[in-house]
Amino acid sequence: MPIARNKLARSIAPAAVAAALILTTLGAAVPASAATPAGDSAQALPGTHPAWATPQADAGAADAAAPATARIYLAGRDADGLAALARAVSDPDSAAYGRYLSSDQVQAKFGATPQQVKAVTDWVTGAGLTVSASTNHYVQVAGSTAAMAKAFGTGFHNYRTADGTHRAPASDAKVPAAVAGSVLAVSGLADAIHRNSSNATSVRGAEQRANAASRLAAPDKKAPATLPDVPTCSEDGYGSKTAKGAPDGYEKNEPFAPCSYVPSQLRKAYGVSDAKVTGKGARVAIIDAYGLSTMEQDADHFSSLHGDQPFKPGQYTEYVTPDQWTHEDECGGPAGWAGEEALDVEMVHGLAPDAQVVYVGGNSCYDEDLYDAMAKVVDGHLADVVSNSWGEIMHGTTGDIDPAVVAADNQIFQLGAVTGIGFTFSSGDCGDSSPGAAATGANCQTETDQAQADWPSASPWVTSVGGTALQLDNKGGKYGDEVSMGDLRSVLSADQKSWSPFPGTFYFGGGGGVSKDFAQPWYQQGVVPDKVSKTAADGTASKTPLRATPDIAMSGDLVAATLVGFTDGGAYSEGGYGGTSVSAPETAAMFADAIQARGGRALGFANPALYDRAGSKAFNDVNDGAVHTKRGNVVDLGVVSGSLRVRLYKIGADYGLSASKGYDTATGLGSPGKDFFKSFTLRK
Repeated sequence: MPIARNKLARSIAPAAVAAALILTTLGAAVPASAATPAGDSAQALPGTHPAWATPQADAGAADAAAPATARIYLAGRDADGLAALARAVSDPDSAAYGRYLSSDQVQAKFGATPQQVKAVTDWVTGAGLTVSASTNHYVQVAGSTAAMAKAFGTGFHNYRTADGTHRAPASDAKVPAAVAGSVLAVSGLADAIHRNSSNATSVRGAEQRANAASRLAAPDKKAPATLPDVPTCSEDGYGSKTAKGAPDGYEKNEPFAPCSYVPSQLRKAYGVSDAKVTGKGARVAIIDAYGLSTMEQDADHFSSLHGDQPFKPGQYTEYVTPDQWTHEDECGGPAGWAGEEALDVEMVHGLAPDAQVVYVGGNSCYDEDLYDAMAKVVDGHLADVVSNSWGEIMHGTTGDIDPAVVAADNQIFQLGAVTGIGFTFSSGDCGDSSPGAAATGANCQTETDQAQADWPSASPWVTSVGGTALQLDNKGGKYGDEVSMGDLRSVLSADQKSWSPFPGTFYFGGGGGVSKDFAQPWYQQGVVPDKVSKTAADGTASKTPLRATPDIAMSGDLVAATLVGFTDGGAYSEGGYGGTSVSAPETAAMFADAIQARGGRALGFANPALYDRAGSKAFNDVNDGAVHTKRGNVVDLGVVSGSLRVRLYKIGADYGLSASKGYDTATGLGSPGKDFFKSFTLRK
């Protein structure tokens, strides 16, 4: 059974790979005492001097003549009012619920004024910088490092890091008092590492990385003669085909992993077929980097091969700008994102076959380009739901996430909410994202320094989507059961008589956890217990409740993979994919179906409505300790790099997370249950 890892990594604040919140080239002296903005009332921008820029790492002043760029995000008008309205229109208990504004109304009420833009422009040009781009959301500036130092009141130094020498402000940047109220945040002042990876890749890449990371044995010998000599899976679900001849593992007579699920099976399992909903009248946007030139025809071909209808004329739209693509080497290029894009498009179309699908490709995997893609959807109101299968750790050995990323993203999410647009984000594939998980996990950021919830999944303004291992009812293919998405992995030993190592090491698991960076949002009150919300993922105790993730979960486990097809290297092929990158577009499609179920009314930011249904039959309460069907530790027999490999997986074994009764940090409220759509026909 081909599988794929969910590549999770968005921008990490400082120094791991290539710069995204860009401030380019370094060099000769800009004194730390460079001119500051006029007056002592200049406002500091906390976090613009990164933690990794220590005195011990200081390699001297940067080159005053080196070119530099930065992005100044605009605060707009009435930030508090924006947050309040975003809550009101999203809360079923509010009189303003569902009373969304148009994009023009939002700009008029909350957008930056021409006077604010002029004030910011006058400030930076007066310091010698040039405005290279300007939108409703930001002013992009370019110029010399000396001019940047003058504008932001700080010198720039080079600092030694494990990733080489990088430039950063010698102290927190400052903004003149006259424009401070117009500035939300500034990105790009540190020469940091800010790039994203897609949440899916091919089985070959996943296995090769996992073998290297976990140092597992990977014998090239054929499987025992009593096992099949071709890739094999259980056609009728968990346990329908036994791996006879395989060594005993977690139980005797281990079954083969189920064959990769196709959309019709997922529709049946999650009640889409019974509810007779198709997402008609709803629009789903998908954001990834770059774009696959054959996407629509590949999706049509995939649908036709598996008994579904291709896109109708005009049902699929894409916005890509190949002439503006950049950072392809660092990001893996279009080919590196092709599997993710195909997965997202085919999952949305598969679970909501009549919904309009809009693909928006960022010009790279860097923060600013993915932000621009999100802003395009919101400003043009291109969709009702936005699916995103990418993310990043917030804290690591190379530093913390850039505060500007958090501020700018949250503002976009709030702007989306007031116009009736909701965002789903995958929660990650590294369990609790701790160093322990990263030691062997196939899709972990190794620079993590603590257990944590990932970004943007941790934002209180998005729907964080976790993963499950879905088990179908072998008698009819309907929903059987689920456990949390998490796998321990072993491979057949060289002598073919045992599994190595045994018990297996952590390989892959749904993300989640309590974020120490955000207070508990109002919609989690009374649902997420204090024993969960008052302890952050890293063990830090809090006197007040914190944001817990995920909010909801759906099928995504690697050993209960989902089939995806696309053109790679000139030829169309199909393979199984897994990870919360599967779960996020599935959930976005379910929201599209829910919009149809509620008569075409936009769902907007869905979390308040979801938590309003907590504990009801709208959700399957995923509970690892109360599985009603055979859990299904499985043998996977497939081809990796031209060799037949036999692997053993223990499922329901996430790292640092587990599913329990009620809300939990592995699966949130649970997965959509039998009354999920019915609840939207009867309630707000």
